[in-house]
Amino acid sequence: MAPAPDGGNRLEGRIALVTGASRGIGAAVAKRFAEEGAHLVLTARTTGALEELDDEIQKISGKAATLVPLDLTEFDAIDRLGAAIYERFGKLDILIGNAGQLGTLSPLPHTDPKVWDQVMAVNATANFRLIRSMDPLLRTSDAGRCVFVTSTVGREPRAYWSIYAVSKAALEMTALIYAAEVETTNVRVNLLNPTATRTGMRAQAFPGEDPETLKTPDSITELFVELSEASCTRNGELLTAS
Repeated sequence: MAPAPDGGNRLEGRIALVTGASRGIGAAVAKRFAEEGAHLVLTARTTGALEELDDEIQKISGKAATLVPLDLTEFDAIDRLGAAIYERFGKLDILIGNAGQLGTLSPLPHTDPKVWDQVMAVNATANFRLIRSMDPLLRTSDAGRCVFVTSTVGREPRAYWSIYAVSKAALEMTALIYAAEVETTNVRVNLLNPTATRTGMRAQAFPGEDPETLKTPDSITELFVELSEASCTRNGELLTAS
């Protein structure tokens, strides 16, 4: 894990919701945020993986995370999550929209409509529902911060990437519209493109690639911290991890 530059308290006392937290980038961000003092609300579909991550977080910070096993395509559950966060904490300081699905890489006309609907639901619609549910909580914070994870193909048409690319393009426009709407508030909204990173999704997309040639999820967590700090003034930007 990358060391915290100023002693590990840059997110002290902040309430941070991380989706897709059980592995890959989400898990790395969760552990780094724990190092920085945040209290974590972690969602993923797999309860066991969340519990394993919580064990690591407790070793890092001495504090348990709030675990929420959740399928983000159950949109009413997102509303219930927002209500539960309000009841327990009264606000939300940080939203990390990390959960995503690749779907299948195939010619556009061959894409299964069920796969199309599922990927759009997770990558685009779920993030809209998160914004809808968490916006009042982010506005209650003295410095609400949102970071949504995107991809190069969201802006670069690439053959056979069809649904994943379309879903990321939709996510980017959703986030940028929201950023424009909160410009005069205490909320800031940005996008982060991790680029080639050693994750399960990357291995699924490029099965012949040597993972040792890729940067680790830990190596990009500093960007998430920077965009989540109360002092961050960026809004409506897309940052790329080099």
